[in-house]
Amino acid sequence: MEELDEQPADTIVKGLGRRDTDIGFDWGPGELLLYETHYPQKDNCSNQASWLSCVVTKICTLQLVLVSKNYRSLLQACMQEMHKVASCTRDGNQSAKYSALLSILSAMELCWNLCEILFIEAAAAGSLLVLLLDWIRLHASDIDSIAEEVLQSENPLQHDRFWDLITGYVLQARMDEARQLLAKQAAASSSTRSMCRVLDDLLKKMPIFSSQTLTEFELKWQHWREECERHLQCATFSSSPDMETICKVLLGSEDIMLEKKDLMGTWYHFLVSQLLFTHPTVTLAEIHTYAQSCLDIFNAGDSSSEPLDNILLAAFELDIHQVIKEFSIVTNNWWFVAHLTDLLDHCQLFQSHKLYFGSNMREHLLLEYAAGLFSHHSLWQLGVDYLDHCPELGRVYLELHMERIPLTTEKKALKALRICEDRQMTEQVRSICKTMAMEAMRNRRLGSALSWSIRAKDAAFATLISNRFLKDYCERGRFSDLDLIDNLGSAMLLSDRLTFLGKYREFHRMYYDQQFEEAACLLLSLMTARIAPCSFWLTLLLDALPLLEQQQVIFSAEQTYQLMSCLQERTTAKLEPLQSEENLRAQDSSIEHTKLEMLRLALARNLARAIVKEGTAQV
Repeated sequence: MEELDEQPADTIVKGLGRRDTDIGFDWGPGELLLYETHYPQKDNCSNQASWLSCVVTKICTLQLVLVSKNYRSLLQACMQEMHKVASCTRDGNQSAKYSALLSILSAMELCWNLCEILFIEAAAAGSLLVLLLDWIRLHASDIDSIAEEVLQSENPLQHDRFWDLITGYVLQARMDEARQLLAKQAAASSSTRSMCRVLDDLLKKMPIFSSQTLTEFELKWQHWREECERHLQCATFSSSPDMETICKVLLGSEDIMLEKKDLMGTWYHFLVSQLLFTHPTVTLAEIHTYAQSCLDIFNAGDSSSEPLDNILLAAFELDIHQVIKEFSIVTNNWWFVAHLTDLLDHCQLFQSHKLYFGSNMREHLLLEYAAGLFSHHSLWQLGVDYLDHCPELGRVYLELHMERIPLTTEKKALKALRICEDRQMTEQVRSICKTMAMEAMRNRRLGSALSWSIRAKDAAFATLISNRFLKDYCERGRFSDLDLIDNLGSAMLLSDRLTFLGKYREFHRMYYDQQFEEAACLLLSLMTARIAPCSFWLTLLLDALPLLEQQQVIFSAEQTYQLMSCLQERTTAKLEPLQSEENLRAQDSSIEHTKLEMLRLALARNLARAIVKEGTAQV
């Protein structure tokens, strides 16, 4: 997979560590999970990808529910793809890894779905149980496994688990599927046909809350329940223990339901089934008492409970802070708690909850999650988007994280630089540029080093690099990175030495274009303005030789006197150690002496020619 550093941020699935393209999401350090989501950011905007879920200030409850469902659908898609990949894996260690990840994903989706029902939709009496039934059906797959086993057998009606399957359907209020099986039983056995029809009629008549008022629903439900009791008292199903058991289930018999606990598997399935047949109009305020009771009954007094049980129990108690706390304890997966808290924060559930860190719970968890992203070598830039939506401490954390990013490649540095420049983080921009300039210097990439120092507006470093360019010119007889030097523009004003470098290159261009008089004036100004290093004067004077030897007189008498003065100053100046090595390719002093003599001769001849020319012109 191509690293995130090599791709635009808005084309990547959010994740940590290795990305499995078959699965569509990523796992990384700390079992962090990310997945790209789409949802409306504003009321009048179309759906679009966002790195942070629900980063909006105004959003209605319906939209929040849609966002939550999108999260869950992605988790479900992840689990489905994970199952496919796991089924193709023969490596035992890899298979165990997939199983662990599936367990985490399943727990996430289970808890998220319940929080959606209890906190986001805040379902009212009647509709609350309907939503909880959907929750149970989605997460209780044991019945579907039994159905596959029974229905694929040679004779389903004679299968040992045939009636367990019908009972399981009833416990999940899947009455249509239960009735289909009863119809098969009635068609196959004349002795039980009448009982099947009675039980089918009870299942068909069972009221399920929809759009009616609570009063209407309770009247229908009470009437139906009385009919179930009448058939049980009249021993309608006495010759069929299985049908009698189902009738007792319809009446909410706790003992019978506990006998069938293996068909439910979990205490929260038992809770929903119990409420279905005893208190279908349960409210949010009441459900926590039933939850604790069902947990105790289902576990038969066993005081020990699984971490997931504590999370779900806290949710039923409507204690969202405890839900977040418990999930944070049992797993270091900040994805779940950060995104769920962000979503619930828009339901105004955390407005008064402050942490000692100085930020609210939403922001604190987002900061923690972003820190996990920044710890990864290629997904750090995703953390920027999260920190952008932390109004209190996001900016401070971003500045700290950006300073610690290892700038391993120039492309990564450019991305970091763009992030800092967009947010006007001046100090971080300067730090990145200086770091990259120093790295380029160590690798003898002078053009890149100069470019970074200019972006950092570091005059001292620009001067140092300019000196290296001049030294390189003296050693090789030509400039490297001509495109950069030719296009310095106003950047050459950053330092005197950089100005000299740019102007000196301009002199070479003029000479190449045979603009000899302009080149001569520029060369002389570079020496008289004292912006050239003293040790480079001999090179400048030697550059004047071709101009002094031209057929036409280029330098005037006054300019020639100035050149002589510069030559005299150069020969009498006390150079620092090794200065001559930096300015002359030849190391032998006799060679330097020869060059000085050539300069003196050329200057003398040019002075004579200039005096004659100027005197003739005056006459």
